[in-house]
Amino acid sequence: MANWDQDAVDLAEPGFIKFTKNSAGEFGFIALRGWMDCRWTERDGHPFVEFSWEGHDEGDQVSGRGWAALAENGSLTGRLFIHLGDDSGFHATPFEDRR
Repeated sequence: MANWDQDAVDLAEPGFIKFTKNSAGEFGFIALRGWMDCRWTERDGHPFVEFSWEGHDEGDQVSGRGWAALAENGSLTGRLFIHLGDDSGFHATPFEDRR
């Protein structure tokens, strides 16, 4: 994330963003956890999603919006906005299940 270093992003658990097939998803970083309502489209021929979200940050209710674009290599580039708070760009790579 552009505004926080990786140690901060991974404070409570490894930072993540996850999308599901039912136009929902969730993310977590630092002490923030959010659940998304997603709207899919395409931009420049690539999958693109805009979302609103609600969640909690250290027990406080928070909400916001964001977007993400999927690259051919499977990575995501996007931006997350916290209502009346910070916003930050992010870059995410696919998680490899190591079981």
